[in-house]
Amino acid sequence: MNVRTAMYNLEGKNKVRNYLPAGQTQLPVIHFVFSLVYLVLGVVWVYICVRHKETVHRIHILMGVLVFLKTLNLVAEAEDKMYIERTGTAHGWDIVFYVFGLLRGVMLFTVIILIGTGWSILKPFLQDKEKKVLMVVIPLQVLANIARAMTDEKGPAIKAWFIWRLSFVLLDMICCIAVLLPIVWSIKHLREASHTDGKAARNLVRLTLFVQYYIVVLSYIYFTRTLVYTLDTVTAYQYRWFSYLSVELATLAFYTFTGFKFQPAVHNPYFVLDDEEDVDTAHDDLNDDDFDL
Repeated sequence: MNVRTAMYNLEGKNKVRNYLPAGQTQLPVIHFVFSLVYLVLGVVWVYICVRHKETVHRIHILMGVLVFLKTLNLVAEAEDKMYIERTGTAHGWDIVFYVFGLLRGVMLFTVIILIGTGWSILKPFLQDKEKKVLMVVIPLQVLANIARAMTDEKGPAIKAWFIWRLSFVLLDMICCIAVLLPIVWSIKHLREASHTDGKAARNLVRLTLFVQYYIVVLSYIYFTRTLVYTLDTVTAYQYRWFSYLSVELATLAFYTFTGFKFQPAVHNPYFVLDDEEDVDTAHDDLNDDDFDL
């Protein structure tokens, strides 16, 4: 025999069917609002790049592409959840969501790695070990997104679901650890260069910025990969949307910090340092203990 099951909540006086779980009914609005926020950020980023086009590098173009991919990803997710809410099926928007999610995930880790290496800003090339990190992270991100799609589309009743779930967590954590390596290498290089090349003041500013970026990336990874799952566990089922909101707020804060610190500006300390800076003072202030990871 053929059996069709449907799970939904009846809402309002008219008893309208809502096929989303009670803790996800706010997700379409949340995703749509954040898509508008990222669209505004993308427009602002384009304006900044046009205004300071003499200091725009290739990494800035990739950062702009990342913001617009995030926007499209959120639009697709909002449409996906909206159609599920009304009809119970995604009507193909889930495929669009996974495609943009894959592109956004690959671009995000690529941008973090390239910023950490100083590519196109501090140097026009990548070292062999940095290329190897990219060659490892990009395929792993593709596999992680495939595992995520299989986890979302299949239920725990399927035996392979647990394997896909474990694969997604493992691959994602490997990528998160790998993206930290170029930042650590850059910090180490700047610490050594500050004592040898006579440009202690400039290297001190860049070193401080890289340490800040390392801490922010580490905090972002820890929050979105660990604390959110804890929050999701202790939150009542009807408030599960709060964990999604927390992830989006943390992601927005991370994007904003990265864009602000590495924006194409003439006086950005990542690129240049005023000639009036006292090099001797910078040498005195540069203490290795202050930059221990």
